Amino acid sequence: MQSIVCHAANDLRLEALSLPPVGAKQLLVNVAFGGICGSDLHYFQHGGFGTVRIKEPMALGHEVSGVVEAVGAEVTGFTRGQRIAISPSRPCGHCRFCQSGAHNQCLSMRFYGSAMPFPHIQGAFSDQLVIDASQAHALSDGITLSAAALAEPLSVGLHAIQRAGGVLGKTVLVTGCGPIGSLLIAALRRAGAAYIVAADIADLPLRCAKAMGADETINTMADKSAFAKYRIDKGQFDAVFEASGSEAALHLAFDVIAPRGVLVAIGLGSNITLPMNQLVAKEIDLRGTFRFHSEFATAVRFLNEGLIDGTPVITAIVPANEALRAFELASDKSQSLKVQISFSGESTKH
Repeated sequence: MQSIVCHAANDLRLEALSLPPVGAKQLLVNVAFGGICGSDLHYFQHGGFGTVRIKEPMALGHEVSGVVEAVGAEVTGFTRGQRIAISPSRPCGHCRFCQSGAHNQCLSMRFYGSAMPFPHIQGAFSDQLVIDASQAHALSDGITLSAAALAEPLSVGLHAIQRAGGVLGKTVLVTGCGPIGSLLIAALRRAGAAYIVAADIADLPLRCAKAMGADETINTMADKSAFAKYRIDKGQFDAVFEASGSEAALHLAFDVIAPRGVLVAIGLGSNITLPMNQLVAKEIDLRGTFRFHSEFATAVRFLNEGLIDGTPVITAIVPANEALRAFELASDKSQSLKVQISFSGESTKH
C-alpha cells in the first residue's frame, strides 16, 4: 500500500508499506479521502507535540472514508463496493477503563497515527487499509465520501458536548473555530444550545462558524472590546468550549463564563497558567475532553441523515501524490480550514 509517512519534522514521504493479510473479522478498504488534522500538522511541522515525539517513521492520518474491497470470512453486514466511514478508535475492550465505558481512555488504545505509544500506531493515510469490521460505519447514498471523512472531527465535538453535561437552552461560547470548533458549533445547534457565540483571530474560520450555525461571531484581534458586554455581572456564558489551545483564549473564557459554568478544554497546546482565583471564586467546572469512541456512530448518523452538513469546513482537496503541498496548504490558516487528501486523484479547491 502507498502511505504518507512522516520521518521527522518537515520530512514527509510517499512510501510503499506492506499490506497485512485480511483476517476473518476484518475488511480490506480502498481509502477515498483523508482529512489533515491539527495533530498531523504538529507531527509534520515539529515532529510531535508536548512530550510526544516521532521516534520512528509513522504513517499519518486518522480522518478517513473508503470503499470495501474485500470482506473477511466471519464478517456480516458488509459487502464489496460498500461505502464506509472508518473510525480510527480501536480500544482493547478489556482494561478497566473500557470495562467502565470510558473507551477513549483505553490503556492499550490503537488510535491511527499516534506517536504516544512506542512502537507508534501507524496512521490511515494509505491507498488501502485492513481494518477491523467494528471500525466500519455504512454510509447513505446521499453523502459523499469526502463529507464522510468529517465524521472523526465531528465526533470530537460530540464528545466535548457529552463532557459538558448538556447544553439545552444555554448560552455558549466557542473559542477557536477551525474544523473541530466549527463542527462543534453545528453539533451544539443540534444539541439545543439557545445562543452560540464564536470567537477566533481570523475571518475565514469565523465565516465558517457562521455557516455552521453560530448566532454571533467575534474577531478578537479586530475588536478587542467586543467581549465587554459578556464580562458584566460576573460573566454571561453558561458553557465555554475552548478549541484553540491558546492561553489568551482560556483566560478570556474565565472572564466571560458565568459562576458555576462549565469550561471544556478541547484544544491541545503547551502547559499554561490558570487564573485560580477566578476558578475558585466563580466555582467554575473546568473539564478536559479527549478524543471519543461511541460518538463516532452518532456522527455518521447525523451526516447520513443530513442533520449536520460539514462541507463548509472543507477548503481544499489535494491528490495523495501531492501530499507535501496538501500539508503546506493546511499549515496556512489564512486560506485553509480542512484540507483533505484524495487517494483516487481528485483535486478541488472550494
